Amino acid sequence: MKINVKDFRVSAGKKVKLEKWPTLVKPVYQSKEKYKELLGRQVEELSAQQQLQYASNRYAVLLIFQAMDAAGKDGAIRHVMSGINPQGCQVFSFQHPSAAELDHDFLWRTTQCLPERGRIGIFNRSYYEEVLIVRVHPEILQAQGIPDGLLNDKTVWQGRYRSIVDMENHLHRNGTRIIKFFLHLSEEEQRKRFLERIDKPDKNWKFSLADIEERKFWKQYMQAYEECLSATSTRNAPWYVVPADNKENARLIISQIILDTFKSLKLAYPKSSAEHQRELQLIRKQLMK
Repeated sequence: MKINVKDFRVSAGKKVKLEKWPTLVKPVYQSKEKYKELLGRQVEELSAQQQLQYASNRYAVLLIFQAMDAAGKDGAIRHVMSGINPQGCQVFSFQHPSAAELDHDFLWRTTQCLPERGRIGIFNRSYYEEVLIVRVHPEILQAQGIPDGLLNDKTVWQGRYRSIVDMENHLHRNGTRIIKFFLHLSEEEQRKRFLERIDKPDKNWKFSLADIEERKFWKQYMQAYEECLSATSTRNAPWYVVPADNKENARLIISQIILDTFKSLKLAYPKSSAEHQRELQLIRKQLMK
């Protein structure tokens, strides 16, 4: 079964209702063995594309992963990017901001981590937390030291959406390609995965009371995601809503989306100049002596 990435892309200007987006679709693989074969092939292709990107040194690629807890962000990053040369890729996970970060605008801390040309940057959570968790928990916004006159709930979120879109358009104009993934997990599947984290000792460290407390805000998070996806999916920096109830299927979809983006760049190794070719032939003669 061929993956059509357009099925998961949020069209620019489209109003998103997550209840209409599936959390589970028909698998693109027939067995575990076939899944491993397909993913291995995609990882190999992605590795080749990344080598071209590094050599040509023209484009940066930024991958953004957002999701509810237990949706599989870490596993997707680990499996899909397993063949990438570490020299050409950096992963950043953004947790609670530090005091220094709170003294700057909300885009400051992530801007410092943007990938340079020739490299892939991965944000495991990102500046989008500032219109997601901060929106669900407005007390966080109150603690950010923003002047009272700028905290109007009717305008602050639209202002942040605009800042994000403006920044992403700026990055696109300067050679950074941004792909944004929302791993769409059902509430029931999250419950099952939370129970698994309790039952399996090697997963106990992933779970705490704070996780179950956040689960109580499910509806508020879905609303925040809907508004965020609607406001910030653009032609230059699209959102992809990836069905995440099946981890293996989600990884195949994610890797195909990344591959399609790389192939659209039409990357090639730099061509040697005539002078460089002459230098190489001189070196060959020395080595053949």
